[in-house]
Amino acid sequence: MQEDMYSVEQVAALLGLHVRTVRSYIRSGRLNAVRIGKQYRISRSDLEQLTGRPTEPAHTAGAVEVSSIVQIDGVDRSAADRLGTLVLAGVGADRTLRVQTVHDEDRKRLKIIVIGEMAETAEVLQLLDSVLNSESGLFTAE
Repeated sequence: MQEDMYSVEQVAALLGLHVRTVRSYIRSGRLNAVRIGKQYRISRSDLEQLTGRPTEPAHTAGAVEVSSIVQIDGVDRSAADRLGTLVLAGVGADRTLRVQTVHDEDRKRLKIIVIGEMAETAEVLQLLDSVLNSESGLFTAE
């Protein structure tokens, strides 16, 4: 029988902690974890040992996670900062959705990486679509 494994982000969400706090627990030895590549995985039994209580399974039937990369060309630093701030503000305190922005100044290209549940990811993509296709002037490609 294979044991459930949690990511640092999942443990943080389950315990209501910041991701850095969970990583600190791992580094100090308070929470056992296995390093796989650049990421840690925490077994269900190790999490239960830390909390002293049973933990719900990490994966439920039908759970779906979506990864999306939006590439926008013709974006200067100022527009990239505005778009990045807008997307991160739109996500808010949602801990299950992960968003990262990368701007290439030389190519004037912005990439927005969104990883999370399907409905939440779709909302972020709709937000981007409405901003990029609006005539409000918030974003103007060169």
